[in-house]
Amino acid sequence: MDVAPHVPTLEDLANVSRDIDRVRQEVRRIIVGQESVLEALILAMLAGGHVLLEGVPGVGKTLLVRCLGQALGLRTSRIQFTPDLMPADILGTTLIVEDPVSRSRRFEFRPGPLFANLVLADEINRATPKTQSALLEAMQEQTVTTYDKTHAIEPPFFVLGTQNPIEMEGTYPLPEAQLDRFMLKVAVEFPSAEQLSLILERTTGHPAEVLEPVLSKDRLLEMMRLLREIPVSDSVLSYVVRLVRATHPELEEATADVRRFVRTGASPRGAQALLIAAKLRAALAGQPTASISDVKAMAVATLQHRLYLSFEGQADGINPAQLVRDLVSRLPEHAR
Repeated sequence: MDVAPHVPTLEDLANVSRDIDRVRQEVRRIIVGQESVLEALILAMLAGGHVLLEGVPGVGKTLLVRCLGQALGLRTSRIQFTPDLMPADILGTTLIVEDPVSRSRRFEFRPGPLFANLVLADEINRATPKTQSALLEAMQEQTVTTYDKTHAIEPPFFVLGTQNPIEMEGTYPLPEAQLDRFMLKVAVEFPSAEQLSLILERTTGHPAEVLEPVLSKDRLLEMMRLLREIPVSDSVLSYVVRLVRATHPELEEATADVRRFVRTGASPRGAQALLIAAKLRAALAGQPTASISDVKAMAVATLQHRLYLSFEGQADGINPAQLVRDLVSRLPEHAR
């Protein structure tokens, strides 16, 4: 018998807001600044999505991920992506194990570091395409297939990838299929003067403290199920559809810049990510339903890495994020 979905009440949203605020406060005991990045990570986790963090070395990407994992009480693993990393180093391997009594032999799967709740894929673009592709099944289906057996990854499961946007030597561009599996792409900015001063005070004295879990894994899963039921109006749904179609140069909704500079627009998975992100943004603000303003606020983070530039766009150095901002500013909120 099917159970009717439970639409979150204002009390449900208030409880979620209270619990998430505890997570924020715990993380801020160590992390200075990066408020927008922290909010994006929390939103993506509640949506069950993955995040690609882009920033120069030393701005705290890895530390932020580790602190968030500690505050949520999640089993965390870190994979340092290098050119010599092989798929088995990530997924695990099947070994021949001998029983000491019967002397019989059997195949036994030994899980790799991908079998965790929170996986930090550090400098993900340094691995070869063969190794990067090993993540595709896990990021989409939360399973790993080796030989003829499929192994499930225990939920929740999040991949947080980091990459350096400046250093290109020794890196491999992420395949389009893998980029599409990241719900959000977020830039990690350099701290302000005040934030940098506070970072120095906290990190050049006593060793950093270890954060305590303030949220159980069961509660996180409960919130993830609850918040996906946030309702949206037909006008919001229509706006998402029109905005995503406007990223496709072959469609009539596309602008002149999109037709000129974009080779391929955002996928249906991008539309799903945008709508879910808008719902979660509204929920975290205590709103019972998503609005078009929520969609606009999440458009760049969900769509920029899903626009694949044409040769002319690449030659002219076009920024996909700016293309998305231009679309949002020009697209009417209501269909004509």
